[in-house]
Amino acid sequence: MRRFIPLAAAALAATGLTTAAVTASASAATTPAASRGASVVLPPHAYAPYFEAYDSTDGGLAQLSAESGQKYLSLAFLQTPSAGSCEADWNGDAATPISATVAGSFGADIAAIEARGGTVIPSFGGYGADTTGTELADSCDSVSAIASVYESLVTTYHITRIDLDVEADSLTNTPGIVRRNQAVALAEAWAAANHKVLQFDYTIPVNPTGLTATGLAVLQNAAAEGAKVTEVNIMTFDYYIGTTQDMLADSESAATATFGQLQSVYPNEPSLALWHMIGITEMPGIDDYGTAETFTTADAPRLLAWAATHNLGLISIWALQRDNGGCPGTKGAGSCSGVTQPTWYFSHVFGLYDYLP
Repeated sequence: MRRFIPLAAAALAATGLTTAAVTASASAATTPAASRGASVVLPPHAYAPYFEAYDSTDGGLAQLSAESGQKYLSLAFLQTPSAGSCEADWNGDAATPISATVAGSFGADIAAIEARGGTVIPSFGGYGADTTGTELADSCDSVSAIASVYESLVTTYHITRIDLDVEADSLTNTPGIVRRNQAVALAEAWAAANHKVLQFDYTIPVNPTGLTATGLAVLQNAAAEGAKVTEVNIMTFDYYIGTTQDMLADSESAATATFGQLQSVYPNEPSLALWHMIGITEMPGIDDYGTAETFTTADAPRLLAWAATHNLGLISIWALQRDNGGCPGTKGAGSCSGVTQPTWYFSHVFGLYDYLP
């Protein structure tokens, strides 16, 4: 098994991480790449925090990317303006379509991030879309039209990865699941034929004991339909179990259980590849349930070390706008973590993951 020798330096002994060391590493992350092609592929180990596309109160996408030092971001969400539509717009707003030039459609912001050697991962779905029939594959009954939307993101923004956030009602919408996976396979074939890179992530809810049966079924169908899934991004928060949780231990147990489930879906894949297929998204600080589910500042470097040791492919948080200590004690806030922390603390810790081989 490949050993991650740089881990000790990167994680700074995990539990002994200092603000000064984190800030220095973050400063290094802002150094522009010497050169870049038209498209940027994420590194083997990446930190890609979510940016809430509907919230620019504290700054726009490119601005907060630069301020936080993070050049890989997941951009949420794309959805249809109404159930039954085959058009995808940012936040489901027809005024902000997939466009490189329309104001509010993130073209200039994405170009600025790409100029720094970064990229974004456009994300479809989310709880709001998944409960209103406006997730693209739930809404649109044409596989080719869904695939065309995926392809348009590549040609418009030069991205190389797409995130599919499937939760709530979308986990049980069997026709939508099948259409989505068929469209993924179709878009991947298009990319290969046109010499482009196009990868897909599935972001799925999880319990400390692993994926639910419905979440696992989404991946089983993807395998059956020939849709290649690069990352299974598990959302390790909002468990609503009713007891005080050790969120770090829960994240580790959820990922370990997911690994075992992936072995059943992909029995011919080596263990190292299956671990690399797993991503973790934390909600830093106090999640929507309350203080009983708090991912602490001390948990972050420990998770970084664990993820590197196990070869996970992705770390993320929901969301970049929460990565500050502006509201101690508040649960589920959209603009702060609810814990006392330096601004960008979680991103500066997890941002070290980009530098692992």
